[in-house]
Amino acid sequence: MQHISIWVYDAIMARAATTTDVFNAIAEPRRRQIIDLLADGERPVGDLVRSMRLGQPQVSKHLRVLREVGAVDTRELGRQRLYRLNHRALKPVYDWVKDIEAAWSERFDALDAVLDELKEDADG
Repeated sequence: MQHISIWVYDAIMARAATTTDVFNAIAEPRRRQIIDLLADGERPVGDLVRSMRLGQPQVSKHLRVLREVGAVDTRELGRQRLYRLNHRALKPVYDWVKDIEAAWSERFDALDAVLDELKEDADG
């Protein structure tokens, strides 16, 4: 039997690039933090750097990934570049979460019904 250590197996497995789709891009916590910050409206990179307490190169790297998947757009205002969310690109994430939420709500409703039955039996 051949023994392959996990790190070798992990290195062999194909990985999806972070720029292939919005799901891969937002898998990184710092990029989700940027999305949270931009949910209030467009902001310059300097504001994001201060809010995140990261270096400008790190924030710019994350913004580049989000731009490549279309999750954020930019516009020039004089010498400043402003970043804003592109809600259309984030809609697949919203749709997926909405479907998951519906499934969980159904499960919790069923659990509530079972608990109510058990409580009635205990009180009865």
